[in-house]
Amino acid sequence: MKNASKKHRLAVLTVALLALPAMASAQEACTTYTVKDGDTLGSIAQTAYGTFDYQMIFNANRDALAASPNSLPAGLELILPCEDGRLTADSELSSVIDAETEKQEATATKNNIYEPPLKFVTANGFAPFTDESLTGGGIMNRLAMTALQRGGNDREATLSWVDDWGAHLDPLLPTGAMDVSVAWMMPDCSKMDLLGEFSLLRCTQFDKSLPIYEMAFSYITLNDNKYANVPTFRDLEGARICRPKDYELEMLEIEGLVEPFITMVLLPSLADCAQAVVDGEVDVYVDGTETGIRLFEDLGVGDRIAVNPYLVQFPTFHFIVAKNNPRGRVYLAMINRGLTEMRESGEWYDIVASGLAEFNELSQ
Repeated sequence: MKNASKKHRLAVLTVALLALPAMASAQEACTTYTVKDGDTLGSIAQTAYGTFDYQMIFNANRDALAASPNSLPAGLELILPCEDGRLTADSELSSVIDAETEKQEATATKNNIYEPPLKFVTANGFAPFTDESLTGGGIMNRLAMTALQRGGNDREATLSWVDDWGAHLDPLLPTGAMDVSVAWMMPDCSKMDLLGEFSLLRCTQFDKSLPIYEMAFSYITLNDNKYANVPTFRDLEGARICRPKDYELEMLEIEGLVEPFITMVLLPSLADCAQAVVDGEVDVYVDGTETGIRLFEDLGVGDRIAVNPYLVQFPTFHFIVAKNNPRGRVYLAMINRGLTEMRESGEWYDIVASGLAEFNELSQ
């Protein structure tokens, strides 16, 4: 989730502009901006940062945008973070993390009752969120470990890496070999009739934490593909859509994007899906906007992609436990207390922004 070369970022800008409404004016990074009629998150991001990727704007304005990110009311004031994620030019990344850690250490008390460490399991291949090469194992693992030390918690935890995501759901969580998996997009379980088997499994067999991250999902094609910039999900009829094996499909399912209406192509990774789009083997790449733009730029085709401005979704990611875990809901309550405090203090944003900044630097 990262910035790439200026050349490629400007190429993405040029392509995306062809399909966007009238652009906003006078947006600059490291400032605030008042929304005008016709603005979209995409148009604001393009003026402020030269890229269609607006995830950072959403992260900085989550409370204001979460209810309706695709419809911005005129007069709404938005924080436009600096390009490295700082909220203002005179602030520093990790300053909130340092302050909250110092406060926790100063007020910590020793509990004489032994509580076994929570057993978290995660996997590689989901950078910058879960990856052993990053600080704390990536953003979502840092959020998990920190949450257990906030909100009145003082619980130790272990973190294991099992790169087969499907194994988290069976057998690791149901058998008690692990307590919590980091992390999963969870379905809207009020729409069970629209969900496939894999989505139903998570609704019926697992409980979830509060949302830990809302990710902007985009539908990306080559700019000369017949499905580029279609205005509705129904216009994707007949498209070959790629997702990695064992990744969630509910964002497609709730829009009716299931076989035989579309052809679902399951490949080993997001990088494989991006390559398949370039090779003409599939039509549409679906996943986080930031990740998608970076992958196509890494393939040298940033100037050939169309990021659909109309088909945008914001799925939420969660920590999950097996419903048959007798302590599962207690663990989630602890995590939720910590997450709530982290949202209120600004530590959640600081962890997310510093994690993205680290990954961006490594990706350059």
